[in-house]
Amino acid sequence: MILIGQYDSSFVRRVGVALTLYGLPFEHRPWSVFGDGEKIQALNPLMRVPTMVLDDGTVLVDSVTILDHVDSLVPEAERLWPTPDERRHALKVMALATGFADKGVSLFYELVLHEQPAQVWMDRCRSQMRATLAALEADRATRSTPFWFGDGITHADIAVACALRHIGDSHPGFISAADVPALAAHCERLEALSVFKAISQPFVPPA
Repeated sequence: MILIGQYDSSFVRRVGVALTLYGLPFEHRPWSVFGDGEKIQALNPLMRVPTMVLDDGTVLVDSVTILDHVDSLVPEAERLWPTPDERRHALKVMALATGFADKGVSLFYELVLHEQPAQVWMDRCRSQMRATLAALEADRATRSTPFWFGDGITHADIAVACALRHIGDSHPGFISAADVPALAAHCERLEALSVFKAISQPFVPPA
């Protein structure tokens, strides 16, 4: 399998972390949607990452679809999900985390790609991001377990840590650890894991 995209993207990184935790071999091509846009679009008409090329040549074009396929390659008991009764909750946490990251990407592009950024749009993005951060903090603060859903890491844990790392790097100062202590402790615990250290890249702004 070939995973395309840079690890400063929370979406690419969470796929790389999952693949590594599963012990599945893959080739990583750190292509940028700006510097390598034509190469990416030749595979994925949306020209976005992550993009994954499977062994049979099939191309998957978003992180949700990629992770669904990756999960199918390991026994059900080893998949990065909590117990069945917590699965819906995990999906909600993942959706909030990925939505938070997506809003951060939109805000970044608004700031750097437009001569006159739209203040109304920026305020809306920041409001959505702050509300989502508060919701995630409130949820995590109710749990004292090492990971969100117990003693084992799940896709939800990975999505949250990757999203907060990306926003912390691309929007310095937006996240204050003092304001979200439960999330800060959660992400610190995950970033200390060897897999998160290995699947990592400093934020590279588009040139």
